[in-house]
Amino acid sequence: MKRTLTVLTAGLLALTGCANMSDTQKRTAVGTGVGAAAGAALGSAVGKSGGATRSGALLGAAVGGIGTYIWSQRMEEQKRAMEQASAGTGVGVVQTADNQLKLDIPSDVSFDVGRADIKPDMRPVLDRLAQTLNANPATEVRIVGHTDSTGSDAVNDPLSVNRASSTRQYLVNRGVAAQRIAIDGRGAHEPVASNSSEAGRAQNRRVEIFVAEPAGRS
Repeated sequence: MKRTLTVLTAGLLALTGCANMSDTQKRTAVGTGVGAAAGAALGSAVGKSGGATRSGALLGAAVGGIGTYIWSQRMEEQKRAMEQASAGTGVGVVQTADNQLKLDIPSDVSFDVGRADIKPDMRPVLDRLAQTLNANPATEVRIVGHTDSTGSDAVNDPLSVNRASSTRQYLVNRGVAAQRIAIDGRGAHEPVASNSSEAGRAQNRRVEIFVAEPAGRS
């Protein structure tokens, strides 16, 4: 435990050197530092069970650092491009706490109720996204589909996957390598609003696209 605290403290102290960094450098350092610290704690716990606390902590720190994402100038440029492409559409474009670019595409832009075919309003956003992805081949993409609570899980779960799949296919048709894009469907299991009103259900019918640049890639 003492060694774990030492590793964690060292990681936090390293982050205090961010004062003279640019905003991009700060975000990258924080993401890597937090990942390494968390990895160190996990590695220490694993190491104890095998009688090698120190090596376990160091391995955990290394894995934590490798598993993080960086917010590079390329990511910043992609964010600005997507903000411009989605202006006035209702699509949310944000940088997540772990340095992913997230596009939150609501139902009035993405899909009609009960359907998985992409609406015309979504196409210009995806067209621009495909351009940025093709210009930045080091990034990975994850698409997550969601539904409201209308209907059963037997209907909603595959529908959410089909929405993510349709989005991936649209990007692939515009030159993005399919192996870069992972898809998932959460059905109605992760609402962002109450399903008791139509407005809330509309918010819950959405597609989320995450773009990330893993640390160590260029």
